[in-house]
Amino acid sequence: MAESAQLSLLSEQLVGIGFERLGQRTPTVLSSSLFAGELAFSAPKGWQSVREPSWEQLAARAGELLADGPLLLVPTWERRPNSDRRRATGPDFYPEVMTSCRPPSLDAMMAVLLPAHAWVSDQPWAAEMRTKVAEHWDTLLVVYGSGTLTQLSGSVESAVVFLRARAQTRPVLKVFQVPRPRPDEAAVIKDFERLLTRQGGRGEHGYVLRETPGPEHGLYFERFDPHILQRREDLAGFGAVNSLGDLFTFHLASFNDATLRGQHLMSSKDSGGVRMVRPRDIGRDGTIAPPSDETLWAAIPADQQLSAGDLVIRRMIAPITVPPHGFFTAEVGEEDLPAAVSDHVVVLRPIKPLSRPQARLIAMFLRAPLALALAGPRPANISMQALSTLPVPQPDEALTKALDELTAAKQQFRRWEQEADSVIESVFLEKTAARARARVIDSGRALRLRVEAASLLDDLGHSVRTRFPYPIAYRWRETEARISTGDTQAAYAAILDTSEQLLCYVAQLVLALTHSQNITLGAVTAIRDKLASGRSGPGFGDWANVLNEAATSRQLNSLDEAHPLNDIRTLLAHQDTEKARRALSERRNHQAHLRRVDPIDLPHAIDVAFADLTCLVERASFLADLPLLEITDVRWDAFTRSARVEYRELAGDHPVVPTRTMTSPSNDVETGSLYLRDTDGALHLLRPFLIGRDCPTCRTWSTFHADLAPKDAVVFKSLEHGHTFEDTSPDARRLLGQVGLV
Repeated sequence: MAESAQLSLLSEQLVGIGFERLGQRTPTVLSSSLFAGELAFSAPKGWQSVREPSWEQLAARAGELLADGPLLLVPTWERRPNSDRRRATGPDFYPEVMTSCRPPSLDAMMAVLLPAHAWVSDQPWAAEMRTKVAEHWDTLLVVYGSGTLTQLSGSVESAVVFLRARAQTRPVLKVFQVPRPRPDEAAVIKDFERLLTRQGGRGEHGYVLRETPGPEHGLYFERFDPHILQRREDLAGFGAVNSLGDLFTFHLASFNDATLRGQHLMSSKDSGGVRMVRPRDIGRDGTIAPPSDETLWAAIPADQQLSAGDLVIRRMIAPITVPPHGFFTAEVGEEDLPAAVSDHVVVLRPIKPLSRPQARLIAMFLRAPLALALAGPRPANISMQALSTLPVPQPDEALTKALDELTAAKQQFRRWEQEADSVIESVFLEKTAARARARVIDSGRALRLRVEAASLLDDLGHSVRTRFPYPIAYRWRETEARISTGDTQAAYAAILDTSEQLLCYVAQLVLALTHSQNITLGAVTAIRDKLASGRSGPGFGDWANVLNEAATSRQLNSLDEAHPLNDIRTLLAHQDTEKARRALSERRNHQAHLRRVDPIDLPHAIDVAFADLTCLVERASFLADLPLLEITDVRWDAFTRSARVEYRELAGDHPVVPTRTMTSPSNDVETGSLYLRDTDGALHLLRPFLIGRDCPTCRTWSTFHADLAPKDAVVFKSLEHGHTFEDTSPDARRLLGQVGLV
């Protein structure tokens, strides 16, 4: 008797649950006498089993059995002799069985066990089979998995497709994929049971399609997975999205390893020998392995050799692994040449020269699991068509700049490492130990200072004092100084002052940026009332209200991804920062109403309050990428249609900074005003919400915001030290009126 293939224990449970929920009873199993090779199919224990000797009679026998109840059909997976994949009926027997099956009644329900490619392939024979099946059946559920059957390779992908006689109203379609390797079977079964009760949405391993795709489209799991579709849309967040075929031409080797060994092989020492890059030479980390004793060398014409900037991809797709990965892709560098590729390696050559960030981002994307998911069904070898239509992201200006800076940093670190190696290796090259000692100490001093400076970047205080906008950096420096002196009253007050001024500064940015977008926040009303009162201006709570409203405002949801408000809105959007803000606000109110902390409790109160302030500042790290600029001079060139702008970047804890120069395409940049520069380089006017000038009290350049607006004047208060000045000019009130503050 022939050996039997059976459903694995997990697959048997899933199929049984499917029939229990969809067919209300255990099915009869109808199978071919020979299922695959010498194997027959053995039904689960306790299930009625029928074997049909002739595959041609399977469809008719299925109709007879369906009249008595649900059916699990297991047609032969045998291939036709001398089969041709291009033939209309396909290379297998089961398409004819599937297209001949008819439901004997309106409540007929059947599941069929097929190779997965029958349901996922876009090949004409598969699309034709699905189309004919859809004329008589509705697809209720598709369960994909590998290792579904014993006695077959664990890498064989199968699909159990649940069908019901076609009705006038199309049901929702549920798609499930058994994870691998070694899934938590109890969790998989629970998730499957939940999917069967769903009418929409997605679970851990499956999803529901309310709009059933046409049968001409292969239903591979990732094709309609909501998570994958959302991530595909999100690619535009990097910048532009292009098809890979719009950016590269594709090339395959014109010879394989056997041809090379027979005609072209050379020694690595022979003149004109070209290194052959084979699939195993392309690493998952994006590198091409250096030549080894097993490397092939051959005489290859120049027009078939690789060029710097080419991408090479393993055409063979690896099985699903943990952790998952995408295509094995590497970028060819000058150090890899001369080289050519052997069989099963695809060469991608840029149609137009790509910038380094472009090429880097594409290579990184191709190595990501998402690229493989978007490429279509997972065959043994990726097709050129699938690669050509694969969407790939292109970096925008901000991302390009960031990638360039990271690359420059990486190269600089590498140079420093080489310099350090050189110094270390020179220890025993000097004639005397004294000279060697002096050389190491002197030559290593600069390297040690670089390391010390770099390590300071991990210190939050150092980053705030050197990279944050001046008003915040100044307040932070004073806070650290007060804490270090042990003056607890002054330290506690400084922490609360810094917290309020941080929120005030960010709130002023929000007010300026929303005004430029013609958006008015409701929190402005309370600020306007307090300004007009002439007694006490807006404070901690008002600034928090501005930020909380910005975080939840639907009006701001349509902003471009790169708009600075998208970062600013996150400050109080997190539970931890909102909790810290509330605690600091409460402490501020207690101080203002003479409910001060007892001196004995002050050290602990300082620790807790400073931790809350640190939480706020860490969440406000985006400020380091949104510099505060004071424009000192603007010269417009009518011929070049650009302005030469001189400015001071007010970063760090001191207002004395060098003047720098940039160009701007706009001719409305104001001399003497403050601007915010975003990550795209665009300038955003902050006047009249924030103005910069010398303080009449302390004679120090300071940043001011409107604090009071009595009838005939505007009182401005400094963010740095709280000094005020009164502006009685009509322009002051007029400007505040134009932005809705009076």
